[in-house]
Formats: sequence, structure tokens, C-alpha cells
Amino acid sequence: MRAAARSLALLLGLMLCSPLWAADHLKVEGYPLDNGLQLILKPTAERGHVSIRLVVGVGFDQFDCSHKEMPHLLEHLLFSGIDESGEAGLEERMQALGGDWNAFTRDSDTTFVIEVPAANQRAALDLLLAALFNTEFTAERIDAAKRVIVHENGEHPAAWQRLLGASSKRNDATEQVAAELGQACAEQDSLERLDAAGLERLHEQWYVANNMTLIMVGDLDRRLPAYLERRFGELPPGPMPELRELPESTGHAEPERTLTTGLVGDTAQVNLIFTEPWVGELDQGTWQLLRDYLQWAVYRDLRLEHGLAYSPTVERSAYGSSSFFSISAEVARDDVAQTEQRLHDLLQRLARDGMDDATVDRLRSVALARQNWTAQGNSALADTYWSSLGSYEEGRFADPAPELRKIHTAQLDAALNLLLKQPSYQRVEQPLLSTNGLYGVGAVAVVILLLALVGLISLLRRR
Repeated sequence: MRAAARSLALLLGLMLCSPLWAADHLKVEGYPLDNGLQLILKPTAERGHVSIRLVVGVGFDQFDCSHKEMPHLLEHLLFSGIDESGEAGLEERMQALGGDWNAFTRDSDTTFVIEVPAANQRAALDLLLAALFNTEFTAERIDAAKRVIVHENGEHPAAWQRLLGASSKRNDATEQVAAELGQACAEQDSLERLDAAGLERLHEQWYVANNMTLIMVGDLDRRLPAYLERRFGELPPGPMPELRELPESTGHAEPERTLTTGLVGDTAQVNLIFTEPWVGELDQGTWQLLRDYLQWAVYRDLRLEHGLAYSPTVERSAYGSSSFFSISAEVARDDVAQTEQRLHDLLQRLARDGMDDATVDRLRSVALARQNWTAQGNSALADTYWSSLGSYEEGRFADPAPELRKIHTAQLDAALNLLLKQPSYQRVEQPLLSTNGLYGVGAVAVVILLLALVGLISLLRRR
């Protein structure tokens, strides 16, 4: 009876959906099915198209370093085919529906993404369910999925690169620091320990209805409520394993390091990395607005005023239980020292003199506007809901605008001063030799070769 009432309510919502309701992108039709699967549905005025996101609440964070790629491997395996036609046949079925799909494994979730014509939205969901629950975990398919992951992650460094301090991870300097602090894996998962039994256990424990959220945005079918109750409502729920505790920082990492990224090159990446402290109730908005301010300040200083870097960036990221705040710039090798000094001087000046009120107001306006124009279209809106699931409650996503409006220059000044009191880590990523250095090594080698040749000729003459 409850299911029928929900379906009727949603059907009326789809039929009577007003332009005003559709324009309020924070308001959705959301409810859990009896098996615990969460539905988030958003009819829009964009006709003929539906964006689908099925979010499964398991990602890299739930596995230790020796099994870190397990959820990623399962993601690829689930696209390997549901019958003898294999992956090609599965892909052809989606193509026949006029759709496109992909999947992404992140720290906390694995998400299946579908874009499909509205007329085929239920057929696309049927195909997704078949892929999720009818795929056979054969040794051949598992090996093929492993090869895809090896290709995505990149090859391991050669022995000479390891001797020079190169990591086996092809990721940014922030992850290198996190690995030194014990909050990220120092080495890539070799995949050797990942087998069919582990994959089946992962699928059985985590791919359960009460660990899934289905997001659908666009020209939703009026028959959709009854379909979802029937097809997705029959998925079994289950008890899930305890969430794995995220690793705490050891506090031990070198303040400065040079990371070797290749053999020859004339550019280097300068990275200044801080651990991000907690600043209270307005933490998220404060760090985001400070990031925007420093992004503009660093760009103006390094590119516009000094021509050192074309596109410097300021980023925030999370590893383990910590958040990191990083400033990066690709520069000429000869400009590394000057760039490091420019960044140091800029941060110290902002901490001493404070930030400009007019600039803060302008960047806040940009951030507020960005919340609207980044959620235009069914696909972008579905992605917005996916990335904001933590703020969803009773048919509505939290509006970040009020928090941004509460943040003023004084809070940003305090946050920057607190950030500069945290341990900082400087990482320079560069090849072993510059072009001139290679010429120098070549010249020395030629001289040594000539001397050896002269010595050999002299020795032969004496004989």
C-alpha cells in the first residue's frame, strides 16, 4: 500500500510538474524504496533526454593498499558482457538504445553513468541491471579487466627511476606527500592478489539495495514510478561490512624533495602543499573561497606580472583522514628558485596585509553564479546531485549560497594565517637532466671516449 501511494504521488508530480518547480534545482522528488534503495528523481523541461547515475556506496577507501583496486576492477568487470557476445555485444545493446554509458570509481563510491533518449530510459535501466547482476566472473574476463587498469594507471617506473627516487604512482605531488604521511598508498596495487573470490565477496556485500542511490534527471517517463518499484524494489538488501577507518597522519614527511619524472626536459613543476586545518562551521565555504582568492592572486603574480608560469593552479584534495591545500606551477627549470620565492613572498604579504575586500566580494559573486551555471542541463544537474549526496535530506539538497554569503575577508585572513602555521611541503617535479645538461653529459662522454681511444692507440704503438 505504501509503495502504491508513493508511486501515485510521484506520478502526480511528473504530470503536474511546473516550470517553477523544475527551475528550483535543489528540490527533487526523493524517497527510499522498501528495500532501502534511495531514489532521487528530477523532471526537467529538457525534452527527449534522461541522465542516470546509479551510485553504489563502495570505493577505494574501503580497502587496504594491497587490495585498493578491488572496486575499480569490479567496475570494469561489470562491463565485460552478460552472454557469449561479451563486452562488444553489451556495448552494442546500449548503442541500439541510442545511449552512452561509463562508470567511475572514487574514494567513497562507484557510480554508473548513463545518457539515454527519454523513450528508452527503462530499457537502459534494464540493461544496467543485467550488467550489474548477470555478469560472470571468469578468469579470462578478470585478466582482461586487470590489463585495462594497468593501462589506466600507467607502467611502473624502470629500475633507474626507482634509484633516483621516482614513485610507482603516476599521480600528483600531493599524493606523494600523503603517501609519506601514511595517508595514501606508496605503491600501486599490483593486482596479483585480486581474484574471483574477492570480487564475488565485494559484489555480494556492497552491491545491495540499501547501499545504492538512483539519480534520474530529465524527461522522466510517467510509468517510471511503477517500474522502479517493481524492478529496483526487487533487489535484495543486506548487511554491509563496517566502514574502514581512514588512516591518520604519521606527521613524518620531508619538508623539501625533488621528484624525478623523466630523463630529459627543460620544465619543472613547483608544488607548495599544506595540510588543511578545520576552521569551524563555515569550513567548506571558507576554504573554497580562499582557494578562489589565491588562484587569482597566484595567477596575477606568476603569469601576468612576472611571466613565470602560464597556468598556475590552487587545488584542494583529500587523502585518508586529512585535507590538503596545494599551489602548483609549471615553470622553466631555471626559474624554480625564483618561483618558490615569489610564492613565499606572496603568501607572507597576504598574511601580513590581509586580503582585499573588493576582490573577496567579486570572487564570492563568481562562486554564487557558478552554482547556477554549472547545473545547467540534465547531465550537469545529475552530476551536481551525485557530488552533493552528503547534503541531501527529505527531497532537497542543501543550498551552499547562504554559507558563502556569511564568509567575509576577516574569516579568510584568519584561515590563511592558520594555514601558514601548518607544516608545509615543497615538492619540485622535474626530469633528471635539462637539455643543456644532456649536452654536457654527452660532451664529457665524448671526451672520455676520445681519451680512451688515444690511450688504446698509444698502448698498441708501444707493442
